This record gives sequence, C-alpha cells and structure tokens, in this order.
Amino acid sequence: MELDSTAQEFNRLVKIMDELREQCPWDKKQTIQTLRTLTIEETYELADAITDEDWKGIKEELGDLLLHILFYSRIGKEQNQFTLREVIETICEKLIFRHPHIYGEVKVRDEEDVKKNWENLKLKEGKTSVLSGVPVSLPATVKAIRLQEKAKQVGFEWEQASQVWDKVEEEMKELQQAVSQGDSVATEEEFGDLLFSLINYARFLHIDAESSLEKTNKKFLERFSKMEQQVLSNGKRLSDLSLEEMDAIWDSIKKQKLPH
Repeated sequence: MELDSTAQEFNRLVKIMDELREQCPWDKKQTIQTLRTLTIEETYELADAITDEDWKGIKEELGDLLLHILFYSRIGKEQNQFTLREVIETICEKLIFRHPHIYGEVKVRDEEDVKKNWENLKLKEGKTSVLSGVPVSLPATVKAIRLQEKAKQVGFEWEQASQVWDKVEEEMKELQQAVSQGDSVATEEEFGDLLFSLINYARFLHIDAESSLEKTNKKFLERFSKMEQQVLSNGKRLSDLSLEEMDAIWDSIKKQKLPH
C-alpha cells in the first residue's frame, strides 16, 4: 500500500514538473547550464541540514533535489537525449551489476570487499584508472578523501594509523623547513602535503575530515557571534578591544556548552 502511494506521489510530481515546464515562464527558460548552479546550491543546503541533523530540513532539501532530477530528465527528453524512464533504468542496471554479492554468486566478507569489487567492476565498465570518476570540481577536502579511498581499494594504503601519523609529522617538518627558508612555492606545496596527510589520518581514525572541519567552522561562527553580542551589550565594538581582552571573552565563551 505504501509503495502504491509513493508511486502516486512520484507520478504527481512528474506531472507538476511537466506542467511547470510547459506553462511557467521561468521554468520554460531553464537549461541544464542555468540549473547547474542551482543544483549545486541545493546540494550544499542538503549538506547543511545533514550537518545539523535537521531531519525536517533534510526531507525538504531531498525534495528540492528530486525536483532537479526530474527537471534535467524533462530537458533530456526535449533534447532527444534520454527519458526519465531511461535514467531510472540505468541506475537500476548499474546497481545490480555492481552488487554481484546480492544479485549474483560473488561472496564477500565485509564492506571493504564490497568497495574493492565496486572499483574492479568500474574498470570492467571501461574506466581507465582507479582514480577516474572523482569530479574535478569537488571541494579539495572531499576530493582528497575520495582519491585516498579509491587508492585504498588496490592496496595503496598504510597498514596502521601510527604510520600515517609519522607521515604527518614528516610533512610538518618539511613545511617548517620551507617556511624557515622563505620559499613561498615550497611552503604552499608542503602545506598541501600536510593537509593531505591529515585527511588521510582522519580516515584511519574513522573521521570524515570534511564534516569535522565544517563542525569546527560552525563552532567558530557560533562562538564569534556570541563574543560580538556580548561586547555589543556592553556598548562597545570588537575593534575597541585589545586582542588580550577578546581572548579573555573567547575563553569564557569556550567554557559554555554550545547547543548542537
């Protein structure tokens, strides 16, 4: 019964999308290029909702993304490139092909075996490199995570977290050396190497580096805003205070428990 109602609502949304495309001046003007930026924005809004564990927001943003999928599919149909049915059929076939441990005779021990099989199957599909398929425009932190995860599937991976930390310390020393020598080019390169190593270490700690950094960004924003409010309530501005005075307020705010 639930499946029937879900299918009904999905078909209703498809019908609404068709009506908007045919009747709404704004929707009629959109192309895949004009939608691209909006889709990226919607994806980040979903990411924000996930970070905040805002389930109501997640539900709403998922709906927005679903609408975008239907929009691209409608334009694809108009351009005689593909239909919505073909989009759904393609992902169904891909999932079945890449999960032979579910739809075939392949045996797996754990999720790592699943990931290795996934990458091997992608190579059979015509991919030229294990690292192919990582979008060029991904944020650098996310891209580093994906590159490391993919390299891991062919065994290019440290065995222990302690080895990765040794690499982090090595990169820290190389960065300090570049800084002391006043070599700006080497400093930038070594700084990137250090970040890449720290992201790798985060993986070994089972931490999502991107999510972890975003939580820190959010924490900094909340604490800084609280500091501004506290100073304003005393009739002053942050620029009126010395660094020592701001540090004292910051430390007091750090001791307060922020809402999650």
